[in-house]
Parts: sequence; C-alpha cells; structure tokens
Amino acid sequence: MKRTTKFMLKFFVHTGFLKTNAMHWKLYVTLVTVIMDWNIKTLYHFKNSATEELKYLTTIWYQKKEEKEEDVEDLDPVPYLDIGEDMNVPDDFTQSELQTGKWWRHLLAGGIAGAVSRTCTAPLDRLKVFLQVNPTRENMSGCLIRMINEGGISGLWRGNGINVIKIAPESALKFAAYEQVKRLIKGDRRANHPLEIHERFVAGAMAGAMAQTVIYPLEVLKTRLALRRTGQYSGILDAARKIYLREGLKCFYKGYIPNILGIVPYAGIDLAVYETLKKKYISKYQTHNEQPGMLLLLACGSASCTLGQVCSYPLALVRTRLQAQEKAAHGAEGTMRGAFREIVQREGLRGLYRGITPNFIKVIPAVSISYVVYEYASRSLGVNMT
Repeated sequence: MKRTTKFMLKFFVHTGFLKTNAMHWKLYVTLVTVIMDWNIKTLYHFKNSATEELKYLTTIWYQKKEEKEEDVEDLDPVPYLDIGEDMNVPDDFTQSELQTGKWWRHLLAGGIAGAVSRTCTAPLDRLKVFLQVNPTRENMSGCLIRMINEGGISGLWRGNGINVIKIAPESALKFAAYEQVKRLIKGDRRANHPLEIHERFVAGAMAGAMAQTVIYPLEVLKTRLALRRTGQYSGILDAARKIYLREGLKCFYKGYIPNILGIVPYAGIDLAVYETLKKKYISKYQTHNEQPGMLLLLACGSASCTLGQVCSYPLALVRTRLQAQEKAAHGAEGTMRGAFREIVQREGLRGLYRGITPNFIKVIPAVSISYVVYEYASRSLGVNMT
C-alpha cells in the first residue's frame, strides 16, 4: 500500500496535477491508490493460486499475441471495459484481425459486456441523473427513497433500455470513423505503423465526436426516460413522439455543445493517464520484458477513467441539465454559459460536481462486470483478449 501511494503521489507531483486541482487531489490519490493496491494484491494472489482457471486468467495476459509480421500491437482490453461513458478512445486492431474479421467479434463481445455492465449499475446511473438535475435533493439516500416510492424497485432501471440499445450503433460508428481518421493521420506511412499517443487521442476524439453527433438524440431520450414520472411515457417511441410534438426537433440536441466539449478532456486524460501509469509502473517495478498483468491493466484503466470523469464532469452535469429542460424559464438558462452561471450562483463550485459520488461508486463494479462478461463472450466468439 505504501509503495503504491508513494508511486501515485510522485506521478501527480511530476505532472503538476496537484497544483491545478488542489481541492480534489486527496480524493484522487486516495481513490486511485485503493484501486491499484487492491488490484495489485489480487494479482499476487492470482499468480500464486493453485487452480487451473485462475492460472489461466493470469497467464493469458503475459502471452504475446502470435500474429503476422505486419502486426505490431497487442489488443488492449481496457477500451472494451464499460463504465457507462461513451468517450473513451477505441483500440487499434491488427491487420490480421481486420482481414480475418476478428474485429467485429471483439466489438460484439464489448457490446455484450457493456449491456450487462450498464444494466447491473443502472440504479446508480439513474441516481446520478436525479442528483444532477435536482439540486434541492440533499443526499443520495433521500433521493433513492424518493425514486423507489415513486416508481418502485423496477423504476430504478428507467432509461436503461435505450442506454443499452445505443451501444451497437455508437460502437459501429465510432469504429468506422476511427479507422477513417487513422488513415488520414497516417498518410503515406505503412498501414501497420502504430499511431503515437497524441495521434490516437486526436483520432479517438474525432471519432467520438462524429459518433455522438449521430446518436445524440438517443442521449437526450435516455435522460428524459430516466427522469420520467410513472405513466408519463409508454415506451421509447412514445417518449420520442411526445417530446417532438411538444418541443420540436431541436430539443433532441439540447446539451450537444457541452457534450462534444467534454469528449476532449475525458478522452485525453483517460488515454494519457492510462498510458503514463502503465509505463511508469513497468519502468519502476518490472524487471523483465513482459506484458503488464491483467489486474494492473484494470487498475490503470479504472484510475484513468475515474480521472477523466472528474475533469470533464462539470460539462457532463451541464449537458444533463440542458437535456432535462423542457422549457427554459429565462433565455440565458437555456445555454451552456447560462447553465454554468446559474449552478455557480445557486450552489457554488461544489454544485458542478453534484452527483459524482454514484459515478465513483460504480467504477469498480462496472469495470469488474464488463471484464468478466467480455472474457466469457470473447471466448465464446473464438477470440482471445491477448
């Protein structure tokens, strides 16, 4: 634990993160330390386990993928871990995977994992949305009780259906856009030449923005369905029809600007922190030239996703409030700038992070569930995660 804490503190000091985010650095370090320490200890336990299944789960992450000469990178599982956000940078597939069609199996396995993970953590996601748009609700327990009293236990899953449905079109659009942007960035370089980190960030952010532009009406519907009262809508199509008749087509792009702006800090921080943590740990603590352990990758992925969420959260909160607005009481409040000003004036700077606690709570279960499901789904589809 001490070694992990020391490593994390050195990382934040070295990057200057503590200077710019002094209000939250204790929370960041504590959260990331707990995640990494738990995973490192579990990895040690896995490596010394006597059961064949545990040995398999551990050793597969140390095996190099046997591909053709053109294949230069191993498939990283972290882009397929689902914590309910849609802004992560896609992974690079090898030429062999693109030619043999394995890429769609990885995407399908990731979609299945995302659907199961989002369904299992849907109550936390709906609780987050309620806290974001209802500043008068003082705590999570009061909000949770109110939700159960109004819609029952099953009401905790409102909005989850469309949240699962949008996985498929968004994943397909993001993959197609990512491959096209990669080709433009590579230019005359060989097709198997890997992208640099900053190039992956640019390609991933552009692909995410393109995909979000197309499926964004589903994001608005998800928020409205999560906030709906009992009997207000009979289903997704009924909700879309009633919202369109009442507010017009333009309402399906409410909050679009903060959503697109949020992709840049989330994708950039997620990718940069993940790669930095992984490389720092390998250079400091690994003596052999081997691939990082599976649980270490999950720890780095959990930490990077969490930090990405924290830094982009104010934009996500403003996006959700704009999505939830049926009609703005004042002209300025219907804009991103007006929403920011209203939140700061009424709730202070802390108001920009209202509802973030459920996000923190769901990170580890969401990552764990999506990993386990992805593991079994990928095996069933005949592909490995190495």
